[in-house]
Amino acid sequence: MSGCCNDDCSLEHLRGKQRGTLQAVLAINAVMFFVIVAAAFHAKSSALLSDSLDNLGDALTYGLSLHAVSRGARAKAKVALFKGALILLAAMAVVAQIGSKLLSPVVPAFDEMGIFSLTGLMANSVCLFLLWRHRNEDVNMSSVWECSRNDIASNLSVFLAAGAVWLTGSGWPDIFVASCLVLLLMRSAIHVISSSRTELAAVT
Repeated sequence: MSGCCNDDCSLEHLRGKQRGTLQAVLAINAVMFFVIVAAAFHAKSSALLSDSLDNLGDALTYGLSLHAVSRGARAKAKVALFKGALILLAAMAVVAQIGSKLLSPVVPAFDEMGIFSLTGLMANSVCLFLLWRHRNEDVNMSSVWECSRNDIASNLSVFLAAGAVWLTGSGWPDIFVASCLVLLLMRSAIHVISSSRTELAAVT
């Protein structure tokens, strides 16, 4: 068997592993979005809502990444660029929700915030573990890894916000953490978009 054939077989094997991983994390994030968004509205938590939108963005991201697995470098860079735009859109949605909270202050349910942030943390830890081996394979999988890493920080932040709401009896910790998560989302979006544009320039 020629070396070229060996390379082709090796590449197809890699793509097969990437597909399997992306299908698993896509399913996890799709389920967690519906669970956490319901909890966010019930608990009246901006931080938890940002968490749920992160799950939705990730589910869309993983679906797009799954589509890009067998594509060329240019197609992967375009998908990664779109994923960056999705992350930025999620950040803007949270900003709008924070604005609403500032106009009509409310104290969120800290117990629900704590429970569902830990539930999300467990689910996202599984995703991070599955994606770890793929983080440096290409721009497509690298951007997926970036999203998953953000999820862990998001879950931990919401859990800390729940504790602060409990201690203070105020909704300000929820708004503060949601604002910090917006900054994290925007930073991640800029990084993914910048990497994608660099990749696109390289393959043009």
